Amino acid sequence: MRKCGLALSLLASSMVLPAQAVAQSPAFSAPTVAGAEASVAAFYKSYSVKPLWFHGSVATPALAELLRILRRAPFDGFPQGPQLAAQVETAAAAAATSPASVIAAERTASAAWVSYVQALKRPTPGMIYAYPVLAPQGSRADQILLTATAAPSLEVYLNATSNVNPIYAQLRNAAWMQAQATGGLTPDPRLLMNLERARSLPVGGRFILVDAASQQLYMYDGGQPVDSMKVVVGDKEKLGLPTPMIASVIHYMTFNPYWNVPHHLVRKMVANPEFKKDPKKYLKSKKYEVMSDWTETATPISPDSIDWKAVGSGAKQIRVRQLPGPLNSMGKMKFPFPSGQDIYLHDTPTREYFAKSMRALSNGCVRLEAAPRLAKWLLGRDPTPPSANPEERVQLPQGVPVYLTYLTAQPTPTGIAYLPDIYGWDVPGAQVAAITPPAQASSTQ
Repeated sequence: MRKCGLALSLLASSMVLPAQAVAQSPAFSAPTVAGAEASVAAFYKSYSVKPLWFHGSVATPALAELLRILRRAPFDGFPQGPQLAAQVETAAAAAATSPASVIAAERTASAAWVSYVQALKRPTPGMIYAYPVLAPQGSRADQILLTATAAPSLEVYLNATSNVNPIYAQLRNAAWMQAQATGGLTPDPRLLMNLERARSLPVGGRFILVDAASQQLYMYDGGQPVDSMKVVVGDKEKLGLPTPMIASVIHYMTFNPYWNVPHHLVRKMVANPEFKKDPKKYLKSKKYEVMSDWTETATPISPDSIDWKAVGSGAKQIRVRQLPGPLNSMGKMKFPFPSGQDIYLHDTPTREYFAKSMRALSNGCVRLEAAPRLAKWLLGRDPTPPSANPEERVQLPQGVPVYLTYLTAQPTPTGIAYLPDIYGWDVPGAQVAAITPPAQASSTQ
């Protein structure tokens, strides 16, 4: 698995998620309309509910809202929308002249709505959901229709559901507005890839959003951005280590962290002429320790006991960690979260990178321009370490969701602007292939 240093797993159960619960979302096959029709028929057979779309043989205002949403649905990545809208219109016309056709029209409209919502609730391909609840929820036909029947206003419910979340709605609506103004009613594939990524973001609340495309971090509260900062993210071009897409929760932060040096950097260190001249002196000057193993109870061992030639060739892997201090690559604090990839948000002593316009320069982890400011926001107080001891963990008042994503599409007053696709993920399927299987992944920081 990726290692931005070592994410030690021997933590309290309230702090971390069991490893088996960390799930990567695969490419997802959209539910078929035929499948929705069967589920809808079963729903109406099992539940006694009042019609959603008709009063007698007269269509309700909600039906008009459904048709509007379906006609726009290609810009949600649901190309069947206009065809389903035509089918609903035909069924509604038949219901208006034949009361016997109302039941069929009701089910046709419900099946169209279920198919659309299920498409919106697909997991994002390539996204790692550390907690199942962070993946899109409520995709069963009965869940969708029971929620609709319970809504105080069906029109409001339809509109809110189609908007998914504010970031998604801004992107989709800006693209739809641009398309209507220009007559280009075929959505840009890059837009659809961005909407796939945006649909996993929350509707509101308090959360952190890290956007690798713009190399920015945003703090959201009440569903609105309240602060932001520059970040340094993974370098795909030179190192082949893009920052992965992750949905997780930060439960605690760590002051005075160790940095566990990734193996490829240990090999680079071994090749250094200064190291070859005197390994023990070099390690001491850099505040490095060689550790007995990768567990939390590991102890320092003598560098003389290591076959450095085997380490340099890649035949042997060892754990080297850097003590807290001004040289430490984690800086003064880090913010771990479950992911199965050992990716962190962390402080950094390398401040010059934040002056660059393109900051895809790390080995996968996210370096923070203003780590103390994020810590204060998370803790609700000044981030003072409890002591000078290494690895001082401080529990947050409550867990805060964190979303690492990749949004190259940006809404503008006239439509959509696109950032450079530095990871090459705006090509369908690319973001799934980008997640390295754990058995083959390399260490990162």
